Amino acid sequence: MTYRFQFRDVWAQWEALADGVLFTLFLSGVTMATGLAIGCLAAAARLYGPRPVALAVATYVEVFRNTPLLVQLFLVFFGLPGLGIKFDATTAALLTLSINLGAYTAEIVRAGLQAIPRSQIEAGYALGLSGLQVFRYVIFLPALKIVYPALTSQFVLLMLATSVVSQIAAADLFHAASIIQSRTFRDFEIYAVVAIVYLALAFGFRAAFAGVHLLLFRRR
Repeated sequence: MTYRFQFRDVWAQWEALADGVLFTLFLSGVTMATGLAIGCLAAAARLYGPRPVALAVATYVEVFRNTPLLVQLFLVFFGLPGLGIKFDATTAALLTLSINLGAYTAEIVRAGLQAIPRSQIEAGYALGLSGLQVFRYVIFLPALKIVYPALTSQFVLLMLATSVVSQIAAADLFHAASIIQSRTFRDFEIYAVVAIVYLALAFGFRAAFAGVHLLLFRRR
C-alpha cells in the first residue's frame, strides 16, 4: 500500500469545517424544536380531533414517513418554484426537515398518548382536574416520559440526516467537506474527519438529552 495519509490540508480548512458544524447545529436545533411541536399537535389532532382532521393528519404522516427525505427536499427547493413558491436553501432545508421530523414525532408521541391507562385519566377527572389539566399532567407529561428515549433517538437520526441539505448547497458540515475535498483531493482524510465529527455530535446530543431527562423526569 503506497497511499500516504495527509491531514495537513484538511486541518488548514478548519474554519470552513467549524462553520459547517455551527450550521448543522443550527439546523438540528431549530428542526428538533419545530418538529416536536408539529408532532405533538399532529398526534393530539389524530387522537382527539374530528374525523376529517384525523384523516388529514394520518395522510400527512404516511406520506412523509414513506417517501425519501431527499425527494421531499428536492420537491420543496426545486419543485415549488414551478408553482411560484420559492425558498432559499436554508429555508427549504428547515421547512423540509421540520415537516419530515414532525411526521415521525407524531407517531412516537401518539404511541405514548395511547399508552396512558384509561383508569388513570378517569382518576384525574375524579380529582376535579379540568380537561386541560388532565391532558397536561395525566396524559401528556407521562406519555412524553414513556417515549422520550425513542424521541431523542429520532432527533439524533435527524441531526445525521441534515447532511442531505448539502444537495441544495446549504452550508452544512457535509457541504463544507465536499468543497474542501474538491480543493485538496484528499477524499479519505476529509470524509474520515467528517465521520468523526458527526460521531462526536451524536454522542454530544445523546449526553445533552440524558441531562434533560434527569431534569424533567427524575422526580416523576
